[in-house]
Amino acid sequence: MMLVVFLFYSCKNASHRNTRIEAKTIAIDSSLKSDASYIRFIEPYREQMITKINTILTYASKDLVRTDGNRQSSLGNLMADLCYERANPLFEKQFGKTIDFAMFNYGGIRSGIFKGNVTYRNVFELMPFENTFVVVELSGEKAKELIHYFIKNKKAHPLSKQVILSIDGEGYALKIGNELFDSKKTYRVLTSNYLQSGGDRMDFFKNPIKLYKLAYKVRDAITDYFRVTDTLAATLDNRVTIK
Repeated sequence: MMLVVFLFYSCKNASHRNTRIEAKTIAIDSSLKSDASYIRFIEPYREQMITKINTILTYASKDLVRTDGNRQSSLGNLMADLCYERANPLFEKQFGKTIDFAMFNYGGIRSGIFKGNVTYRNVFELMPFENTFVVVELSGEKAKELIHYFIKNKKAHPLSKQVILSIDGEGYALKIGNELFDSKKTYRVLTSNYLQSGGDRMDFFKNPIKLYKLAYKVRDAITDYFRVTDTLAATLDNRVTIK
């Protein structure tokens, strides 16, 4: 009996509590000694990554930036158009329908493209996010909300060339696909999953009539387009005009 009691007592969970916490700052600088075994381990992967990010994809004949226009930009136009060009055939093949136009956000363009060779590194600088394409089917009223947002926000949010928008104060004239805008129609808009969830306060993309998901990253579309394009060409045009 004494032995049994002793065993039960010995197996009882002990109560522990911290009586002291110690911490110190370790500076990450040249004073730290390198770990030769770690360096040897990562070196092959490092070399592969360096080779990949320095791979030349295309050539830019001039600087392309997001700040060279009023409510549009050379880089924004390029982005919206190439995304539409890459995604629309995929969407049509997968769903048997076509996209009416594309819209993205000004803040999603994180860098410019500058005259000279354009590498994979530049693509990551331009689009570091893991965003994927989605297509939202919007009612005419929701499409009007999109246009009102664009006008009031006063930023060069990328719109594809299927849109012709003339802004006159708070009023506007709009064509989509060479047809006058019709609030009774529905419109299929290419955008990113981030914006569709209400990013950048684009709430008109939330709760669409229908949501189509494409397993295609925006960055991959940019890379694919650059690979098959010898020289990038993008200009300001009449897709957005201000009176």
